Amino acid sequence: MDRLKLEVIWGRYSWLGFAVAIAALAADRLHKMWMLDVYDIGSRGKVVVTPFFDLVMAWNKGVSYGLFQAETDLGRILLMLFALAITVGLSLWLARIAHPLIAIAIGLVIGGALGNVYDRFAYGAVADFFSFHAFGFYWYIFNVADIWIVMGVGLIVLESFFPAAFGQKSATKN
Repeated sequence: MDRLKLEVIWGRYSWLGFAVAIAALAADRLHKMWMLDVYDIGSRGKVVVTPFFDLVMAWNKGVSYGLFQAETDLGRILLMLFALAITVGLSLWLARIAHPLIAIAIGLVIGGALGNVYDRFAYGAVADFFSFHAFGFYWYIFNVADIWIVMGVGLIVLESFFPAAFGQKSATKN
């Protein structure tokens, strides 16, 4: 494979992004294995940790906020393929990244997405555990993979608004 073709799929910080993705995926899998198999959250019901935070067992067959529920095998496969396509796209973007913090951000999103794909494949739905609430308002229930995705996307959004802080030149012309 010549150098030009290799640069399309592997860049200066690809190793960092993929290392972060592997670590994020491992952390998510270890947490889910512990919650499901050791702590056995499914048999405990709601575990009140603080007045605003509970541990619960929720199987999400959709995406964020339970949108696009996939009740059939075809729907589940389509959600997995969609997440894998995004992962491939992010991997190609990772090859062009010029700042290590953005490589970390992309790695977090990839690792989180793969953690949730694993759940859909192994269990038919994504295992969620964390429930925050206050004054009768309940936010969505989420897991460690979702935390990685939100952190990664948040860093990417910050970089788009403050490129100089990430070593990038502003896209606007004077």
